[in-house]
Amino acid sequence: MIRYFIIEASYFLYLDFVCYIAYKLDDIVHKIYEDTQRGGRKMNEEMIKIFDESRTEIGISSRKNVHEKGLWHETFHCWCIQKVDGIDCIYIQIRSDSKNDYPNLLDITTAGHLLANETVHDGIREVKEELGIDILFEDLESLGIIEDCIVTKQLIDKEFCHVYLYRFTDTKVSFKLQEEEVSGIVKTQFNNFYDFCVGNSHVMPVSGYVINESGNQVAISKKVTKKDFVPHQDTYFKNIAQRIKELL
Repeated sequence: MIRYFIIEASYFLYLDFVCYIAYKLDDIVHKIYEDTQRGGRKMNEEMIKIFDESRTEIGISSRKNVHEKGLWHETFHCWCIQKVDGIDCIYIQIRSDSKNDYPNLLDITTAGHLLANETVHDGIREVKEELGIDILFEDLESLGIIEDCIVTKQLIDKEFCHVYLYRFTDTKVSFKLQEEEVSGIVKTQFNNFYDFCVGNSHVMPVSGYVINESGNQVAISKKVTKKDFVPHQDTYFKNIAQRIKELL
């Protein structure tokens, strides 16, 4: 009889333990979801300058409103290259899977919106924030201002992109990726990138790594198409490739 009560008591203690673990797991998942949503809300509340089609500043608006109404605004783009065994290679970021827009897609090495109180020079913060590397604005080479318009069911993104090129001089580059923004880095030979951007090739080989759930780098090597990229306009890609080629 005593043995029966011991077994029954153990059973209920086990159920209490299982319920407690389930509750804690649910709480953790809820907090992660809230943090993700809070990050999205914070970005949507950012105030940025807006422009007309001739690039005349006409006011200030929230990022959310800018993307809902398709208002022209400014962004900072930085493409990074490096010579590997004497061959020019270009780096491409993999967007984090927690991003509200275009998760897991390939994109510019580093980029971001310019806030209402920022100048183009302030855009250099994106390099430090997303890639974890320190560079000077004076070391960037301007590729000019390129218009880019992305239209999806979720947004209308009309950008005046201040685009720059940065050349890594070190033989080895060590990134410290901002996990909320970037989940990996790949690179490809610039000649492959150029042919891909101007339409000479529809497939491009890339290699690099992604950060797994444990925070470790996992090597990847694959072939990608335009479907694997954020849907920038073809004219954007062509302009980028041609302007970089002129500087190499």
